[in-house]
Amino acid sequence: MIHKDKNAREKIRREEEEHGVPMFRGFKDHKIEKLGKGFEETDQLEELKRQPSPDDDTVFCDDGTTPITEDLFTEAEYNAEEAERSGYSNYSYWGSTLRVFLKKKISVILLVFLVVLLLFTFVQPLLPNQKDPLKIHTTVVTDSQGFSKEENLRNVQPNKEFWFGTNSIGQDLWSRIWRGTRTSLFIGLCVAITNNIIGIVLGSIWGYARKMDWLFTEIYNLFDNIPYTILRMLLLYIMRPSLKTMIFVMCLTGWIGMSKYIRNQILIYRDREYNLASRCLGTPSLRIILKNILPQLVSVIMLQTALAIPDAIGSEVFLTYIGLGLPISLPSLGNLINEGRKVMLVPSQRYQLIFPVIVVAAITISFYALGNAFADASDPRNHR
Repeated sequence: MIHKDKNAREKIRREEEEHGVPMFRGFKDHKIEKLGKGFEETDQLEELKRQPSPDDDTVFCDDGTTPITEDLFTEAEYNAEEAERSGYSNYSYWGSTLRVFLKKKISVILLVFLVVLLLFTFVQPLLPNQKDPLKIHTTVVTDSQGFSKEENLRNVQPNKEFWFGTNSIGQDLWSRIWRGTRTSLFIGLCVAITNNIIGIVLGSIWGYARKMDWLFTEIYNLFDNIPYTILRMLLLYIMRPSLKTMIFVMCLTGWIGMSKYIRNQILIYRDREYNLASRCLGTPSLRIILKNILPQLVSVIMLQTALAIPDAIGSEVFLTYIGLGLPISLPSLGNLINEGRKVMLVPSQRYQLIFPVIVVAAITISFYALGNAFADASDPRNHR
Protein backbone atom coordinates (compact mmCIF):
# COMPACT_ATOMS: atom_id res chain seq x y z
CA MET A 1 0.00 0.00 0.00
CA ILE A 2 2.86 2.38 0.85
CA HIS A 3 4.63 1.46 -2.39
CA LYS A 4 1.60 2.43 -4.49
CA ASP A 5 1.30 5.86 -2.78
CA LYS A 6 4.97 6.65 -3.50
CA ASN A 7 4.56 5.72 -7.17
CA ALA A 8 1.48 8.01 -7.46
CA ARG A 9 3.32 10.95 -5.91
CA GLU A 10 6.29 10.45 -8.22
CA LYS A 11 3.99 10.41 -11.24
CA ILE A 12 2.31 13.69 -10.20
CA ARG A 13 5.71 15.33 -9.56
CA ARG A 14 7.01 14.36 -13.07
CA GLU A 15 3.85 15.73 -14.74
CA GLU A 16 4.20 19.02 -12.84
CA GLU A 17 7.82 19.36 -13.95
CA GLU A 18 6.86 18.70 -17.59
CA HIS A 19 3.95 21.19 -17.70
CA GLY A 20 5.36 23.76 -15.27
CA VAL A 21 2.04 24.24 -13.36
CA PRO A 22 0.57 22.33 -10.51
CA MET A 23 -2.12 19.77 -11.42
CA PHE A 24 -4.30 20.66 -8.43
CA ARG A 25 -4.80 24.26 -7.31
CA GLY A 26 -5.33 24.65 -3.62
CA PHE A 27 -7.36 27.18 -1.66
CA LYS A 28 -4.27 29.38 -1.23
CA ASP A 29 -3.90 29.85 -5.00
CA HIS A 30 -7.58 30.72 -5.38
CA LYS A 31 -7.35 33.31 -2.58
CA ILE A 32 -4.26 34.94 -4.16
CA GLU A 33 -6.09 35.26 -7.48
CA LYS A 34 -9.09 36.96 -5.81
CA LEU A 35 -6.84 39.40 -3.95
CA GLY A 36 -5.12 40.27 -7.21
CA LYS A 37 -8.40 41.21 -8.83
CA GLY A 38 -9.27 43.34 -5.82
CA PHE A 39 -6.01 45.30 -6.07
CA GLU A 40 -6.68 45.98 -9.74
CA GLU A 41 -10.08 47.45 -8.91
CA THR A 42 -8.61 49.71 -6.23
CA ASP A 43 -6.62 51.52 -8.92
CA GLN A 44 -9.80 53.50 -9.60
CA LEU A 45 -9.52 55.15 -6.16
CA GLU A 46 -7.02 57.57 -7.62
CA GLU A 47 -9.74 59.08 -9.82
CA LEU A 48 -12.05 59.51 -6.81
CA LYS A 49 -9.29 61.24 -4.87
CA ARG A 50 -8.85 63.81 -7.65
CA GLN A 51 -12.53 64.92 -7.27
CA PRO A 52 -13.13 67.83 -4.83
CA SER A 53 -14.59 66.67 -1.51
CA PRO A 54 -17.67 68.52 -0.21
CA ASP A 55 -17.74 70.27 3.12
CA ASP A 56 -18.51 68.02 6.07
CA ASP A 57 -21.48 70.22 7.13
CA THR A 58 -23.28 69.95 3.77
CA VAL A 59 -26.36 67.70 3.81
CA PHE A 60 -27.70 66.19 0.60
CA CYS A 61 -31.09 64.91 -0.46
CA ASP A 62 -31.83 61.25 -1.04
CA ASP A 63 -30.39 61.42 -4.54
CA GLY A 64 -26.96 62.25 -3.03
CA THR A 65 -26.27 65.21 -5.34
CA THR A 66 -28.75 67.97 -4.45
CA PRO A 67 -27.65 69.88 -1.34
CA ILE A 68 -30.30 70.85 1.19
CA THR A 69 -30.37 74.65 1.52
CA GLU A 70 -32.68 77.16 3.17
CA ASP A 71 -34.29 78.25 -0.10
CA LEU A 72 -36.00 74.87 -0.31
CA PHE A 73 -38.15 75.69 2.74
CA THR A 74 -40.79 78.28 3.56
CA GLU A 75 -41.58 79.30 7.11
CA ALA A 76 -45.13 78.41 8.22
CA GLU A 77 -47.07 80.94 10.27
CA TYR A 78 -48.37 79.79 13.65
CA ASN A 79 -52.13 79.49 13.89
CA ALA A 80 -53.60 78.52 17.27
CA GLU A 81 -56.93 77.35 15.82
CA GLU A 82 -55.25 75.11 13.25
CA ALA A 83 -52.94 73.69 15.89
CA GLU A 84 -55.87 72.87 18.15
CA ARG A 85 -57.83 71.36 15.26
CA SER A 86 -54.93 69.12 14.26
CA GLY A 87 -54.83 67.58 17.74
CA TYR A 88 -58.60 67.16 18.04
CA SER A 89 -60.37 63.87 17.41
CA ASN A 90 -64.13 63.81 16.90
CA TYR A 91 -64.34 60.07 17.63
CA SER A 92 -67.37 59.10 19.70
CA TYR A 93 -67.80 55.52 20.88
CA TRP A 94 -71.60 55.51 20.97
CA GLY A 95 -71.79 57.59 17.80
CA SER A 96 -69.57 55.10 15.98
CA THR A 97 -71.57 52.21 17.42
CA LEU A 98 -74.83 53.70 16.18
CA ARG A 99 -73.34 54.46 12.77
CA VAL A 100 -72.08 50.89 12.29
CA PHE A 101 -75.38 49.48 13.57
CA LEU A 102 -77.48 51.55 11.16
CA LYS A 103 -75.40 50.42 8.17
CA LYS A 104 -77.08 47.01 8.31
CA LYS A 105 -80.61 47.26 6.97
CA ILE A 106 -81.73 44.00 8.54
CA SER A 107 -80.75 45.34 11.98
CA VAL A 108 -82.81 48.49 11.45
CA ILE A 109 -85.78 46.45 10.25
CA LEU A 110 -85.65 44.16 13.31
CA LEU A 111 -85.30 47.13 15.65
CA VAL A 112 -88.31 48.85 14.10
CA PHE A 113 -90.27 45.60 14.27
CA LEU A 114 -89.60 45.13 17.99
CA VAL A 115 -90.37 48.75 18.82
CA VAL A 116 -93.64 48.62 16.87
CA LEU A 117 -94.52 45.29 18.49
CA LEU A 118 -93.88 46.62 21.97
CA LEU A 119 -95.83 49.82 21.36
CA PHE A 120 -98.73 47.97 19.76
CA THR A 121 -99.18 45.76 22.82
CA PHE A 122 -99.96 48.92 24.79
CA VAL A 123 -101.90 50.73 22.06
CA GLN A 124 -104.07 47.78 20.99
CA PRO A 125 -106.62 48.02 23.87
CA LEU A 126 -107.15 51.72 23.02
CA LEU A 127 -108.04 51.08 19.37
CA PRO A 128 -111.72 51.06 18.33
CA ASN A 129 -113.72 47.81 18.11
CA GLN A 130 -111.30 45.91 20.34
CA LYS A 131 -112.69 43.17 22.59
CA ASP A 132 -111.94 42.32 26.18
CA PRO A 133 -109.45 39.42 26.33
CA LEU A 134 -111.22 37.97 29.39
CA LYS A 135 -114.79 38.30 28.13
CA ILE A 136 -116.61 35.14 27.01
CA HIS A 137 -118.58 35.91 23.87
CA THR A 138 -121.99 34.35 23.44
CA THR A 139 -124.79 34.35 20.94
CA VAL A 140 -128.56 33.77 21.19
CA VAL A 141 -129.74 30.53 19.61
CA THR A 142 -133.38 29.50 19.09
CA ASP A 143 -134.07 25.80 19.33
CA SER A 144 -136.70 23.80 17.43
CA GLN A 145 -139.31 24.49 20.07
CA GLY A 146 -138.91 28.24 19.82
CA PHE A 147 -137.00 28.74 23.02
CA SER A 148 -134.02 31.11 23.00
CA LYS A 149 -130.83 30.47 24.88
CA GLU A 150 -127.28 31.76 24.95
CA GLU A 151 -124.39 29.69 23.70
CA ASN A 152 -120.70 30.43 23.84
CA LEU A 153 -118.95 31.18 20.57
CA ARG A 154 -116.49 28.36 21.02
CA ASN A 155 -113.71 27.58 18.56
CA VAL A 156 -114.90 30.09 15.99
CA GLN A 157 -112.43 30.22 13.12
CA PRO A 158 -110.92 33.59 12.07
CA ASN A 159 -113.47 35.90 10.45
CA LYS A 160 -114.29 39.59 10.12
CA GLU A 161 -115.50 39.87 13.71
CA PHE A 162 -112.87 37.66 15.36
CA TRP A 163 -109.65 38.19 13.39
CA PHE A 164 -107.80 35.32 15.06
CA GLY A 165 -110.92 33.34 16.00
CA THR A 166 -111.98 32.34 19.51
CA ASN A 167 -110.71 29.73 21.93
CA SER A 168 -112.50 26.76 23.49
CA ILE A 169 -114.57 28.93 25.86
CA GLY A 170 -115.42 31.77 23.47
CA GLN A 171 -112.72 34.38 24.25
CA ASP A 172 -111.31 36.56 21.48
CA LEU A 173 -107.90 35.17 20.50
CA TRP A 174 -106.71 38.44 18.89
CA SER A 175 -107.00 40.38 22.15
CA ARG A 176 -105.60 37.53 24.22
CA ILE A 177 -102.50 37.20 22.03
CA TRP A 178 -101.59 40.89 22.37
CA ARG A 179 -102.34 40.87 26.09
CA GLY A 180 -100.23 37.73 26.45
CA THR A 181 -97.41 39.27 24.41
CA ARG A 182 -97.36 42.29 26.71
CA THR A 183 -97.23 40.02 29.76
CA SER A 184 -94.46 37.80 28.37
CA LEU A 185 -92.37 40.79 27.24
CA PHE A 186 -92.75 42.36 30.67
CA ILE A 187 -91.52 39.15 32.31
CA GLY A 188 -88.63 38.87 29.85
CA LEU A 189 -87.48 42.47 30.33
CA CYS A 190 -87.73 42.33 34.14
CA VAL A 191 -85.86 39.03 34.36
CA ALA A 192 -83.16 40.08 31.87
CA ILE A 193 -82.50 43.45 33.53
CA THR A 194 -82.45 41.99 37.05
CA ASN A 195 -80.22 39.06 36.16
CA ASN A 196 -77.79 41.30 34.28
CA ILE A 197 -77.50 43.84 37.08
CA ILE A 198 -76.91 41.15 39.71
CA GLY A 199 -74.61 39.19 37.40
CA ILE A 200 -72.48 42.21 36.45
CA VAL A 201 -72.09 43.42 40.05
CA LEU A 202 -71.26 40.02 41.54
CA GLY A 203 -69.17 38.99 38.54
CA SER A 204 -67.10 42.17 38.78
CA ILE A 205 -66.38 41.61 42.47
CA TRP A 206 -65.72 37.92 41.85
CA GLY A 207 -63.23 38.58 39.07
CA TYR A 208 -61.41 41.60 40.53
CA ALA A 209 -61.20 40.81 44.26
CA ARG A 210 -58.73 37.95 44.61
CA LYS A 211 -59.43 37.45 48.33
CA MET A 212 -63.15 36.79 47.71
CA ASP A 213 -62.66 34.39 44.82
CA TRP A 214 -63.08 31.31 47.04
CA LEU A 215 -66.34 32.61 48.52
CA PHE A 216 -68.00 33.33 45.18
CA THR A 217 -66.71 30.05 43.79
CA GLU A 218 -68.45 28.13 46.57
CA ILE A 219 -71.68 30.10 46.06
CA TYR A 220 -71.51 29.41 42.34
CA ASN A 221 -70.96 25.69 42.89
CA LEU A 222 -73.87 25.59 45.34
CA PHE A 223 -76.37 27.08 42.89
CA ASP A 224 -74.90 25.53 39.76
CA ASN A 225 -75.16 21.96 41.08
CA ILE A 226 -78.94 22.34 41.51
CA PRO A 227 -80.88 21.76 38.25
CA TYR A 228 -82.53 25.06 37.35
CA THR A 229 -85.68 23.53 35.92
CA ILE A 230 -86.35 21.29 38.93
CA LEU A 231 -85.75 24.18 41.35
CA ARG A 232 -88.14 26.44 39.44
CA MET A 233 -90.80 23.76 39.23
CA LEU A 234 -90.51 23.08 42.96
CA LEU A 235 -90.77 26.74 43.93
CA LEU A 236 -93.71 27.38 41.61
CA TYR A 237 -95.46 24.32 43.02
CA ILE A 238 -94.98 25.53 46.60
CA MET A 239 -95.65 29.24 46.07
CA ARG A 240 -98.84 30.85 44.82
CA PRO A 241 -98.83 31.23 41.02
CA SER A 242 -98.62 34.88 40.06
CA LEU A 243 -96.61 37.31 37.95
CA LYS A 244 -94.34 38.25 40.85
CA THR A 245 -93.72 34.60 41.69
CA MET A 246 -92.71 33.85 38.09
CA ILE A 247 -90.23 36.75 38.01
CA PHE A 248 -88.77 35.86 41.43
CA VAL A 249 -88.24 32.21 40.52
CA MET A 250 -86.47 33.08 37.26
CA CYS A 251 -84.25 35.69 38.92
CA LEU A 252 -83.28 33.38 41.77
CA THR A 253 -80.76 31.44 39.68
CA GLY A 254 -80.72 33.34 36.38
CA TRP A 255 -77.80 35.58 37.38
CA ILE A 256 -75.35 32.68 37.80
CA GLY A 257 -74.43 32.35 34.14
CA MET A 258 -73.97 36.09 33.69
CA SER A 259 -71.76 36.46 36.77
CA LYS A 260 -69.50 33.58 35.68
CA TYR A 261 -69.17 35.07 32.20
CA ILE A 262 -68.32 38.57 33.53
CA ARG A 263 -65.82 37.06 35.97
CA ASN A 264 -63.98 35.25 33.18
CA GLN A 265 -63.86 38.39 31.06
CA ILE A 266 -62.55 40.54 33.93
CA LEU A 267 -59.77 38.04 34.58
CA ILE A 268 -58.57 38.71 31.03
CA TYR A 269 -58.39 42.51 31.46
CA ARG A 270 -57.59 42.74 35.18
CA ASP A 271 -53.80 42.53 34.93
CA ARG A 272 -53.29 44.54 31.75
CA GLU A 273 -50.56 47.17 31.86
CA TYR A 274 -52.89 50.18 32.03
CA ASN A 275 -54.79 48.64 34.97
CA LEU A 276 -51.55 47.89 36.81
CA ALA A 277 -50.45 51.50 36.21
CA SER A 278 -53.78 52.81 37.54
CA ARG A 279 -53.43 50.62 40.62
CA CYS A 280 -49.90 51.89 41.25
CA LEU A 281 -51.15 55.48 41.01
CA GLY A 282 -53.72 54.78 43.72
CA THR A 283 -56.85 54.67 41.55
CA PRO A 284 -59.78 53.11 43.48
CA SER A 285 -60.83 49.63 42.43
CA LEU A 286 -64.38 50.75 41.66
CA ARG A 287 -63.11 53.38 39.25
CA ILE A 288 -60.82 50.88 37.53
CA ILE A 289 -63.74 48.48 37.04
CA LEU A 290 -66.12 51.16 35.77
CA LYS A 291 -63.68 53.11 33.59
CA ASN A 292 -61.11 50.57 32.41
CA ILE A 293 -62.69 47.12 32.41
CA LEU A 294 -66.47 47.26 31.93
CA PRO A 295 -66.29 49.50 28.81
CA GLN A 296 -64.33 46.68 27.19
CA LEU A 297 -67.29 44.35 27.84
CA VAL A 298 -70.11 46.47 26.42
CA SER A 299 -70.50 44.28 23.33
CA VAL A 300 -70.74 41.00 25.24
CA ILE A 301 -73.04 42.50 27.88
CA MET A 302 -75.46 43.75 25.22
CA LEU A 303 -75.39 40.37 23.53
CA GLN A 304 -76.14 38.54 26.76
CA THR A 305 -78.95 40.99 27.54
CA ALA A 306 -80.55 40.51 24.14
CA LEU A 307 -80.39 36.73 24.53
CA ALA A 308 -81.73 36.80 28.10
CA ILE A 309 -85.09 38.29 27.03
CA PRO A 310 -86.18 35.46 24.67
CA ASP A 311 -84.69 32.95 27.12
CA ALA A 312 -86.95 34.26 29.89
CA ILE A 313 -89.95 34.20 27.55
CA GLY A 314 -89.12 30.62 26.61
CA SER A 315 -88.87 29.62 30.28
CA GLU A 316 -92.26 31.21 30.98
CA VAL A 317 -93.77 29.37 28.03
CA PHE A 318 -92.30 26.05 29.20
CA LEU A 319 -93.38 26.42 32.84
CA THR A 320 -96.89 27.45 31.82
CA TYR A 321 -96.97 24.65 29.25
CA ILE A 322 -96.44 22.05 31.99
CA GLY A 323 -99.09 23.69 34.19
CA LEU A 324 -96.85 25.48 36.72
CA GLY A 325 -96.85 28.96 35.25
CA LEU A 326 -99.22 31.88 35.40
CA PRO A 327 -102.89 31.41 36.26
CA ILE A 328 -105.36 30.98 33.39
CA SER A 329 -106.99 34.30 34.22
CA LEU A 330 -103.76 36.11 33.24
CA PRO A 331 -103.15 35.77 29.48
CA SER A 332 -99.59 35.02 28.43
CA LEU A 333 -97.92 33.39 25.46
CA GLY A 334 -97.32 30.32 27.58
CA ASN A 335 -101.00 30.05 28.48
CA LEU A 336 -102.05 30.52 24.86
CA ILE A 337 -99.66 27.83 23.63
CA ASN A 338 -100.85 25.50 26.38
CA GLU A 339 -104.46 26.05 25.31
CA GLY A 340 -103.61 25.51 21.65
CA ARG A 341 -101.76 22.28 22.46
CA LYS A 342 -104.97 20.69 23.67
CA VAL A 343 -106.74 21.16 20.33
CA MET A 344 -103.82 20.89 17.90
CA LEU A 345 -104.95 17.46 16.70
CA VAL A 346 -108.18 18.97 15.37
CA PRO A 347 -107.36 20.48 11.93
CA SER A 348 -110.06 23.18 12.16
CA GLN A 349 -108.72 24.43 15.54
CA ARG A 350 -104.98 24.43 14.97
CA TYR A 351 -105.02 28.20 14.51
CA GLN A 352 -105.18 28.47 18.31
CA LEU A 353 -101.64 27.08 18.45
CA ILE A 354 -100.23 28.54 15.24
CA PHE A 355 -100.77 32.23 16.03
CA PRO A 356 -99.08 32.23 19.49
CA VAL A 357 -96.18 30.14 18.18
CA ILE A 358 -95.61 32.60 15.33
CA VAL A 359 -95.46 35.51 17.80
CA VAL A 360 -93.01 33.68 20.10
CA ALA A 361 -90.80 32.69 17.16
CA ALA A 362 -90.77 36.23 15.76
CA ILE A 363 -89.80 37.74 19.12
CA THR A 364 -87.09 35.15 19.80
CA ILE A 365 -85.45 35.40 16.37
CA SER A 366 -85.62 39.20 16.34
CA PHE A 367 -83.96 39.59 19.74
CA TYR A 368 -81.27 37.06 18.87
CA ALA A 369 -80.38 38.68 15.54
CA LEU A 370 -80.60 42.18 17.02
CA GLY A 371 -78.32 41.25 19.91
CA ASN A 372 -75.66 39.85 17.57
CA ALA A 373 -75.85 42.91 15.32
CA PHE A 374 -75.49 45.33 18.23
CA ALA A 375 -72.63 43.30 19.71
CA ASP A 376 -70.73 43.58 16.41
CA ALA A 377 -71.48 47.29 16.17
CA SER A 378 -70.31 48.01 19.73
CA ASP A 379 -66.94 46.34 19.16
CA PRO A 380 -64.36 49.17 18.74
CA ARG A 381 -62.45 47.08 16.23
CA ASN A 382 -65.33 47.54 13.78
CA HIS A 383 -65.26 51.36 14.13
CA ARG A 384 -63.58 53.10 11.22
